[in-house]
Amino acid sequence: MVAYLIVDAEQFDDERALEYRALAEASIYQYGGRYLVMGAEPEALAGTWPASRRMTVLEFPDKARLEQWHASPEYTAAAEIRKTAIDVRMVIADGIPG
Repeated sequence: MVAYLIVDAEQFDDERALEYRALAEASIYQYGGRYLVMGAEPEALAGTWPASRRMTVLEFPDKARLEQWHASPEYTAAAEIRKTAIDVRMVIADGIPG
């Protein structure tokens, strides 16, 4: 069953964020992930969404593969850069069986 990673992010260092994105994107594809939404500014239909925060949604073949990617040396290196450039919240959601 596919698994989704939903990311809520606020960028505070543009240069380092570009460096993070390059490494993260390569690692995502390496582990079978793909972008469904990339850095979008969400439009709130109910409640509020801070204007400074962006959303990314990734799809992986399954939860195990998503977790393998997140713990991988490739993504761990990217995440170290991310800590100095982007504030994130990440959640995993299982897809609906086909």
